[in-house]
Amino acid sequence: MRNVLTIAGKEIQEGTRNRWVLATTLLMAALALTLAFLGSAPTGTVGVNKLDVVIVSLSSLTIFLVPLIALLLSHDAIVGEMERGTMLLLLSYPIGRREIVLGKFLGHLAILAFATLFGYGVAAIALMATGSEIGPESWRAFASMIASSVLLGAVFAAIGYLTSALASERSTAGGIAIGIWLFFVLIYDMALLGGLVAAQGQTIPAGVLNAFLLANPTDVYRLLNLGSGGASTLSAMGGVAQYTGLSSPVLLAALGLWALAPLGFATVIFSRREL
Repeated sequence: MRNVLTIAGKEIQEGTRNRWVLATTLLMAALALTLAFLGSAPTGTVGVNKLDVVIVSLSSLTIFLVPLIALLLSHDAIVGEMERGTMLLLLSYPIGRREIVLGKFLGHLAILAFATLFGYGVAAIALMATGSEIGPESWRAFASMIASSVLLGAVFAAIGYLTSALASERSTAGGIAIGIWLFFVLIYDMALLGGLVAAQGQTIPAGVLNAFLLANPTDVYRLLNLGSGGASTLSAMGGVAQYTGLSSPVLLAALGLWALAPLGFATVIFSRREL
């Protein structure tokens, strides 16, 4: 465990010196602030909780931004070290390959968690400064949204590690990472929507729809944050969540499995890979 924490600390130190990571954190804060003020502007006239509107806006932002950041952070974590020759240096120390993967993953996850907490926390503080009345249920939903956003980042960071373990070059890993982001964030839902339209109004069994939704971590995230509470009345996911009947524990377990499975495969592949 000590070796894992040492590797994680190394990744965090490199991240703090990386201007790209700093720029990403500031970008998340700026976008969150913009959505917090613009998205909650009309709520005073329609009687909607401002924080619930912010949750819907930030959840939509998370689906596009957090997976991309996670993949860009992690896609060269293994193959990049191998190309630079630093992986051989790491392995010359008394440290195992699994410890390297886990330590680097925890370091990148810590960077993602800080960027998410800072960016979205700034939006919440700014909303509080306006004197808006926010109930405890909305605060719990907001905290859940931040935690699940970090978990979504962990999912795509793990997928990035799997890509990095399989790829032979950094450029190849980068291209695959962008393709994965496009597939899960854009193409998958467009294809699913096309299938629903092609069904011409026929009822799809809840079990089949559940399988399709659970097969995409971004859809699991949508259901988790937009399918219950005050946010469900502001998005189309409320009706979908009611039809599927997937509970929050099931959705959290699905996201957890989505994070653990790719990371486990990446560890096994890297352990058997020749340098």
